[in-house]
Amino acid sequence: MRRAVRFLRDTPCAALLIVQLLGVIVYPFLEGSVAGRSALAVFGLAVLALVVRAVRATPMLWWVSVTLAIPALGLLLVQAVTLDDSLAPYSAVFEALLYFYAAVSMLVYMLADERVTTDEMFAVGAVFTLLAWAFAYTYVVVQALDPGSFTAAVQPDQPRTWTELLFLSFTTLSSTGLSDIVPVHGHSRSVVMLEQVVGLFYIAMVVTRLVGLNMARVNRRRD
Repeated sequence: MRRAVRFLRDTPCAALLIVQLLGVIVYPFLEGSVAGRSALAVFGLAVLALVVRAVRATPMLWWVSVTLAIPALGLLLVQAVTLDDSLAPYSAVFEALLYFYAAVSMLVYMLADERVTTDEMFAVGAVFTLLAWAFAYTYVVVQALDPGSFTAAVQPDQPRTWTELLFLSFTTLSSTGLSDIVPVHGHSRSVVMLEQVVGLFYIAMVVTRLVGLNMARVNRRRD
């Protein structure tokens, strides 16, 4: 247990990645009840703390992440206490900005040197999940500003849930195209197209980076 705690403490990107993947499993259990929605807001608070902690390990400005996290933290606390879902789009604005900033910070962290640490390897996955969460929060904002932006085979006229929008984000970012959630308005389609471009470039960048580091390691061994 001590080794596990020490590992998560020394590898903030790994801790963030594990908690976000845990959220993918937990979210469907929390959306169906009033108490679950409150727990969902509390879980969001924990993820925010891990995001800010992970940014501290990068060369980027830590205070920017704190500035973005504070209003999101306050709005999530209010949501957890009052169960007022109308605040979700407002907190989603700050959460999306924070997640985008954290993703860029970790990308810079990965590209900062020629030696890949354990935490940098976990950052590869953490950047992907951060981008997926950031676009999902963006979809929340788009849906609030333009109701009916997204439809689905089940209850097509209803607003899409957080899990559905996160599912759309993952399938779009990974270019699998397996989502049954469909953007039907112009603005929502524009954001989906942007995420497709980001996902394609990120995967290409990671593959190129890993191949380049592997070739550099081989050349060092030969020398």
